Amino acid sequence: MPIINVDELTDKDKAVMEVTQLKNEVKLERWLTSKCCEEIKEYIQAGEEEDILVKGIPEEKNPFKEKGGCVIC
Repeated sequence: MPIINVDELTDKDKAVMEVTQLKNEVKLERWLTSKCCEEIKEYIQAGEEEDILVKGIPEEKNPFKEKGGCVIC
């Protein structure tokens, strides 16, 4: 997709682009937010066992764990 510098377009060109974009958006299927939230919740819960952000990294497999501590006397 070519890069368009909006500053170089005429007002008519800008209006045509906006109308085209609005026509595309009208064609999109709309869903209720409550339905989407339920589906997202189910998707997250289905992958919860493998999700490292929820479960955490086991200490023996954690490449970022501290190898030694700092002791201040």
